[in-house]
Amino acid sequence: MRNHFLLVSLLVLAACATPRESCISNAQRELRTVNSLIAEAQGNINRGYAIAEVQDVRTRRTRCTGTNDDGSTFTFPCEETETVRRQVPVAIDVTAERAKLASLQQQKARLEPATQAAIQQCVAIHPE
Repeated sequence: MRNHFLLVSLLVLAACATPRESCISNAQRELRTVNSLIAEAQGNINRGYAIAEVQDVRTRRTRCTGTNDDGSTFTFPCEETETVRRQVPVAIDVTAERAKLASLQQQKARLEPATQAAIQQCVAIHPE
């Protein structure tokens, strides 16, 4: 969910960005994703488990209000459905998570020079 919020925030900011800022943001997209995955894997290793978000759908009884044809209001028992999100621990294979982290760190090392080159190209194409 955190990644989804970050993506939405970036999209909102991108709508107001200059062409140079948009270009740089696009150039950094894959590296940002890898950095996020590295942080998640490191957190999983540190905790010894992952965290998953689950949704619970609940129905609760409440009182609703209606309006009669003559304009008067009335209340009646009704049910409302609500969705509650919560985080739960999930077992992981820490050895596999360490291997994933190492792979992500290698990917980051490969991406960084290409990202910097793309940023420099953005600066050259869109001088301020």
